[in-house]
Amino acid sequence: MKHGRDQQPLARIEWVPREDLHANGYNPNHVAKPELELLKVSILEDGWTQPIVARPDGEVVDGFHRWTVSADPRIYAMTGGLVPVVRLQPPAHGDQMLSTIRHNRARGEHGVLPMAAIVRRLRDEEGLTVEQVMQRCGMEREEVVRLYERGGMTERGTQGKEGFSKGWMPTR
Repeated sequence: MKHGRDQQPLARIEWVPREDLHANGYNPNHVAKPELELLKVSILEDGWTQPIVARPDGEVVDGFHRWTVSADPRIYAMTGGLVPVVRLQPPAHGDQMLSTIRHNRARGEHGVLPMAAIVRRLRDEEGLTVEQVMQRCGMEREEVVRLYERGGMTERGTQGKEGFSKGWMPTR
């Protein structure tokens, strides 16, 4: 366990040429092309918000997909080909693999109802078009429409009522 702010890897972020890094040979994580495109949009619109985690020799422990998309000419040009890196010194290769798995699994997944509420807010309160939500969230039109229609569904069915009618309640 690393105690103290100065002992944390984030205290030593480096900007290194992306060519100084290389993939590991065991990462079980796969990102589909639409999500890779969304990652590009994320970096282009928000900038680099997370560093790549690498060993001292440049082998990527976490952030393989960030490293991959950093070759895109638009992203490359943002920082002159440099990428943010935090170095880890895992004592053994097994520990490095465990670190990769922890980083991948700790990200979780999105729930449908919270995503629906976000899409509804983006459209209704923030004024984004379907096309803007599609492009900026990496969604297909059908997904945006379905999430929008689902957002607020329980509230729409009970406006002015105490709750759902008996027709909606299961008998068992």
